[in-house]
Amino acid sequence: MNASPNAGASQRALHAWLLLLPALVLLVAFTHWPAVATLIDSFFSTPRGARPAEWVGLENYAVMVDDPVFWQAVRNNLWFAGATIPLSIGLALLMALWVNERMAGRTLVRMAYFTPTVLPMIAVANIWLFFYTPQYGLLEQITGSLGLPSRNWLGDPSTALACVTVVAVWKEAGFFMIFYLAALQTLNPSLKEAAAIEGASRWYFFRRVQWPLLMPTTLFVLINAVINAFRLVDHIFILTRGGPDNATTLLLYHLYEVGFKFWDTGYAAAITVVLVVVLASVALIQFFVLDKRVHYK
Repeated sequence: MNASPNAGASQRALHAWLLLLPALVLLVAFTHWPAVATLIDSFFSTPRGARPAEWVGLENYAVMVDDPVFWQAVRNNLWFAGATIPLSIGLALLMALWVNERMAGRTLVRMAYFTPTVLPMIAVANIWLFFYTPQYGLLEQITGSLGLPSRNWLGDPSTALACVTVVAVWKEAGFFMIFYLAALQTLNPSLKEAAAIEGASRWYFFRRVQWPLLMPTTLFVLINAVINAFRLVDHIFILTRGGPDNATTLLLYHLYEVGFKFWDTGYAAAITVVLVVVLASVALIQFFVLDKRVHYK
């Protein structure tokens, strides 16, 4: 007797769920459950010794609103994101357009642009720490040869965050360049030939042909750039440790200090919830607003 169609469909569905089960367990255990647990912890106090955590409601969020260091970190992060996102994306696009052309030593140039991406973040921070070192750092040697006065770049609140921004842009531009370069190489060469026949300039061809076709890649790169702008902590830890006077304290570094230095897990959970909500909101806005301008064909 042949099995009924419903039984065969059920077996296929069961087989599919069994195949998905390992990935589903990992996703729930290491992504969804930690997010839910963090949300729950944000409504409890931090356990101290024998004293268990107690329900405090929105008290941790009230502490966040009254915390001047938190708002300083928000301002720093907004400034950092506003600088690193357009600079890294713009520089990546320029580098991709350049190395996509036929030129001598193109492979070496591509490798040079991509090298900062494969370097560990701690190594990159230590390299730039030497560049910014007062009196004998590379930057000081250059400015000294030009007759400019010595300056403590990372010790001055007016320049410290800008210096960290330069490091982030240098690190991320090569990574984003790879995506733009791959997208440029998928474009039909006949488009460029047709534009040349019509007498279109390179700028006109980029603005009216290449840039619209690169929008899917730009959307992907933009989302990654936003996430990277709010998850930086390694460079801050090595270069400035949030100083001077919290001038380079970003949200994730402030979260690290609250959670692991001051061991206030309840307050740290509240900061985490706010950070996740903000990033998720930005990502949704990017998808629903910018997606209308994306050309996938």
